[in-house]
Amino acid sequence: MSDATAVPVDLGLLGLLDNGVLWWGLAACGVAQLSKLLIELVVHRRWNPKVLVETGGMPSSHSALMTGTAACIGWQYGFDGALFALAATLSFVVLYDASGVRRAAGLTAARVNQLGAGHVDGTPAVKALKENLGHTRLEVLVGSLMGPLVALPGLVWIGSPWQLAISLGLVPPVG
Repeated sequence: MSDATAVPVDLGLLGLLDNGVLWWGLAACGVAQLSKLLIELVVHRRWNPKVLVETGGMPSSHSALMTGTAACIGWQYGFDGALFALAATLSFVVLYDASGVRRAAGLTAARVNQLGAGHVDGTPAVKALKENLGHTRLEVLVGSLMGPLVALPGLVWIGSPWQLAISLGLVPPVG
């Protein structure tokens, strides 16, 4: 529970609803993923809901998830603690992987797909490999900035879904 004056109550699995760090990290990921649909509409002028479940593209939702969650952990438990250090370190690994390893795998898949296009009748011998696996550095940067910009205000001003439900009178206060 994020409120220091609240009495700890075991909510069982409902306790997941009181984990604002988790939910606001996921919200940052969701906002990044939804923004891909908006970018697809504005930039490419097409309705393509497939971008909501595909990897790659602007911005990186993985980056938003990780940096939003790490920022919330730092806010709630302290930026000087081991938990934030772990979250930040894992964030760096995910960001590096998205712009490095996964991007390289996508570029390799594009080259392999070009090789398959050279058949006599013009049809590839195998199904084309997925090419949009990773992110450019700009996509990772925008996602990593979007994470804390979405997650921190949510955690600070709204709290967890459980706290929101209490403030809206949907559930009675416990404790």
